[in-house]
Amino acid sequence: MQHNFLTTMKSLKLADGCKGSQVYAVNPGDKVQQEPRASSVRWKSSHHRSLSTADSYLPYGLPIADLLEPPIEPHLKFVDFVETLASVYEKLENASDDERCDLYIEQSIVLRGMSDPKLLRRSLRSARQHAIDPHRKVVLAAWLKYERREDELDGALSMNCSGRMIECPKAALVEGYDPGSVFDPCNCRRPPLKAKQEADHYLDEDVGTSKVSDVTEEFEEEDECSTSDFEGDYVYFCIGDEEIRCVRRKIAALSIPLHAMLYGCFRESCREKINFSHNEISASAMKAVDRFSRTGNLDHFSPNIVLSLLNFSNKFCCERMKSACDRYLASLVSTIEDALIFVEYGLEETAYLLVASCLQVFLRELPRSLQNPDVRELLCSSDGRKRLEMVSHSSFALYYLLSQVALEEDNQSNTTVMLLERLGECATSQWQKELALHQLGCVMLERKEYKDAQNWFEAAAEVGHVYSLAGAARAKFKRGHKYSAYKQTNSLISTINLSHKSLSSAIGWMYQERSLYCIGKEKITDLNTATELDPTLSYPYKYRAVALMDDNKTYEAITEINRILGFKVSPDCLELRAWFYLSLEDYESALRDIRALLTLDPEYLLFHGQIRADQLVDLLNYRVQQWSLADCWMQLYDRWSSVDDIGSLAVVHQMLENNPGKSLLRFRQSLLLLRLNCQKAAMRSLRLARNNSSSEHERLVYEGWILYDTGYREEALAKAEESISIQRSFEAFFLKAYALADTNLDPVSSSTVIQLLEEALKCPSDGLRKGQALNNLGSVYVDCENLELAANCYINALNIRHTRAHQGLARVYHLKNERKAAYDEMTKLIEKARNNASAYEKRSEYCDRDSAKRDLSMATLLDPLRTYPYRYRAAVLMDDRKEVEAIAELSKAIAFKPDLQLLHLRAAFHESMGEIAAATRDCRAAFCLDPNHADTVELYNKVCCRT
Repeated sequence: MQHNFLTTMKSLKLADGCKGSQVYAVNPGDKVQQEPRASSVRWKSSHHRSLSTADSYLPYGLPIADLLEPPIEPHLKFVDFVETLASVYEKLENASDDERCDLYIEQSIVLRGMSDPKLLRRSLRSARQHAIDPHRKVVLAAWLKYERREDELDGALSMNCSGRMIECPKAALVEGYDPGSVFDPCNCRRPPLKAKQEADHYLDEDVGTSKVSDVTEEFEEEDECSTSDFEGDYVYFCIGDEEIRCVRRKIAALSIPLHAMLYGCFRESCREKINFSHNEISASAMKAVDRFSRTGNLDHFSPNIVLSLLNFSNKFCCERMKSACDRYLASLVSTIEDALIFVEYGLEETAYLLVASCLQVFLRELPRSLQNPDVRELLCSSDGRKRLEMVSHSSFALYYLLSQVALEEDNQSNTTVMLLERLGECATSQWQKELALHQLGCVMLERKEYKDAQNWFEAAAEVGHVYSLAGAARAKFKRGHKYSAYKQTNSLISTINLSHKSLSSAIGWMYQERSLYCIGKEKITDLNTATELDPTLSYPYKYRAVALMDDNKTYEAITEINRILGFKVSPDCLELRAWFYLSLEDYESALRDIRALLTLDPEYLLFHGQIRADQLVDLLNYRVQQWSLADCWMQLYDRWSSVDDIGSLAVVHQMLENNPGKSLLRFRQSLLLLRLNCQKAAMRSLRLARNNSSSEHERLVYEGWILYDTGYREEALAKAEESISIQRSFEAFFLKAYALADTNLDPVSSSTVIQLLEEALKCPSDGLRKGQALNNLGSVYVDCENLELAANCYINALNIRHTRAHQGLARVYHLKNERKAAYDEMTKLIEKARNNASAYEKRSEYCDRDSAKRDLSMATLLDPLRTYPYRYRAAVLMDDRKEVEAIAELSKAIAFKPDLQLLHLRAAFHESMGEIAAATRDCRAAFCLDPNHADTVELYNKVCCRT
């Protein structure tokens, strides 16, 4: 039976692109440049071109096309990414409980190349969920915390608990496998049953070279058991002038060696008094041994006494007492200072939990802890890794986390190199070796140590990482071997085209790399092919733009760079466009782009690291009209209403210049950045909003958004409710409504969301946010099939210039069977919106097939990352029984954006064609992106029944 895939497509619920208010197309794969913070554009001297008055603003001249370079990405890239994802999921399907944690870590590293923080966090949560031993629990809990960058939150303590077991520092130290409880609330918020001893007295200041201090502190000894129970069963341990009376069989029960000494063939078994003066234990510590042997607990003992007991336990193999000492000491570590003292004891005494606790402090203090020389000595040195390995605390996961933190902080530092070397020492599987070797190559390339870089890249390629050949070619090129680099990349493309006949051709980055070593038409051909295969690569656009600039075609150059800025915003492309505007003496446009650039990266350096971007802003301010605060708000309204997100960012940046502590502006900034899919920059702005909050209720709202955006929905709701209890505000009600709406709403939940949004609208706020609330309220009314109220909401939103409400109103018309009115409404949006790819996509639903094809072609041209056009075209081809062409249409998009819906649809096509292996592969790859996607689960079960 022939499936009507076009009909199926129309009935699919599109990532709710037609719901809500978002019109601008975002790219989940967008990566904001954070490191290095220097320009990637090289320049030629200004005497090469007459620049008139623009010369003073282009002190290093204009960029040279032939000196542009794409970066070598410091993560794994795969020739067949879908096959790699499918392989990881297949291993997860067949894994035992103790294998799952490491497999989820592998999955997170494979997915890192997609630059989607949500996918990364989900994999890390799954890894933590399936962790068994404290080491992995400690590493993964700290890793999840680091991904939120809580170190940038004022007043946040590293050992604070999020309230859930998954990140709880105490829960991380508990051995055992309990995946079902890892997302439960932990006990940290409950009052402790017993306060621990003062931290300031953990250790005496004069702890000597001996492992055990002779602590003379006395404590009152209480007999827990009746003396008559042990009558005649005493033994006295003589230490110096003191005799410590102990119960013989209790001491003997502590370990097999002590039992042998006291009841075996040794002379001590016949003696009532035993000389223990040469066993390096103090009288106080021996009294503690006796007490523990009778009570089994360490209550009232000082840390120094417990350290002595730990040493005694190791000497006489007292496992139960050692375990108790280990747990007790681990509970005392809470600061870097504590950890640096205790870790030495833990390593010497092989105290697993104590070392885990110290390691946890180091990791939860990242990146600051790596600035401590003592911490670096332990974590970065080869000897330190070996010491950690002796206590089962050296792992690939640990050094991967550390090396990634170091890479983000400074990708050229010795610390980074040393940590990557340790990562390589921990690598056992093929992919681990590939990653460690490749990242070492990337760091050496940045350090301009090209021979070493080539060696590391070639080693990674020899293990199996094909992408490292691009790094090896780049290193050869840097060493002056351009032809050798060309031959290597040319051979790579030829090999891939021959060995992967199922692929239409090699991957975009291969042609991009080969273009570096070509000239003339061959270079342009490779760049165009790279863009065709992977439109997300920015280098081809940049090169073509600069080449046009060299031909005095400045406006054409701006048009070329606008092609990628229309769907993928990055600092380097904004920088390039700014210089084009400077050459035209269009200072307002140049200033707009530099302000937007600074929003993405406040530390960005222009002209290949020569000038701070904020310095150029100061210079350009003298050449443009200055706006008052009222002017800025008017400009922000204009740009927000025209869906000009880059322009809006620039206005907000200017407003923050005059009022850097304005948390409301920081919050608006974060919203704009999220729309542009610049998630790291958005979270940084959100953290700054929280830090600059002027009131408790405002701070709680921003903390709630941080929690929500990092996957903690319940905690976000709690923050919203706490904020409302202090003061009713628009943002608190909006947050609560938004978080509640992030589920499949039933009638009761929908009613609650409606009430919350209505309460929000009663509170003071500006038109920008009220327009958003009205738009969201209209969306909920549509879901409740209350179309009249929905239309009223959208019209009210449009009355306050919330342009995106055109899309919601069009949806209402469509549901009323007023298709022409819906089409006209979307046409209004297309005419008003500066970024209108999604508007073309949505309008295609309200017209005939030919018009729909034209709109979807325009949507793909403006934003090739929007997946619905590919799915629609593929469904049309499938309905026309052009199966091969339909598969090719989906595969073209999957090659540069492995999207859940694309993979699911291609799997369905393969299944309908009887290609079970291909359908299975695509389902498994889709599960790596969302393991609970209902349609894929149903399809996969169907496919499995046919195997």
